[in-house]
Amino acid sequence: MKESVWGYLILVLGLVIISILLLVQRLTTTNEEDYYLSREIMKASMADAIDYGAYRSTGELVMSKEKFVEVFIRRFAESITNSKAYTLEFYDIHEYPPKATVRIVTNTGSTNVNSDEFDVNVNTFISAILETNAGVN
Repeated sequence: MKESVWGYLILVLGLVIISILLLVQRLTTTNEEDYYLSREIMKASMADAIDYGAYRSTGELVMSKEKFVEVFIRRFAESITNSKAYTLEFYDIHEYPPKATVRIVTNTGSTNVNSDEFDVNVNTFISAILETNAGVN
């Protein structure tokens, strides 16, 4: 009888460890995934939002706020999966010099631990300033 109790104990302990690992992996993967995804999308969106007419006439980089937001949302929507809920918040968007700050709130779902349910939200802030070295010799 003692051997079967030890077998059940090891089985239960294995299930507890696996569930904890899945919870931790879901949190860390989401944070890292959001950071790298938003960084690449930020670079591409800022480059796409440059007003080339103003650049040709004045030589200064000017970014369109509306186009930046539109391109960022489109690229972000194309890159994510539907398994999580995302909220995008745009702060501090300047046209000259091109600068933007984006907050991505990711809701990875609710988790139950000892009959307590809690929501897991991951906040990712990213700020970017677009620079050029066209005037440097």
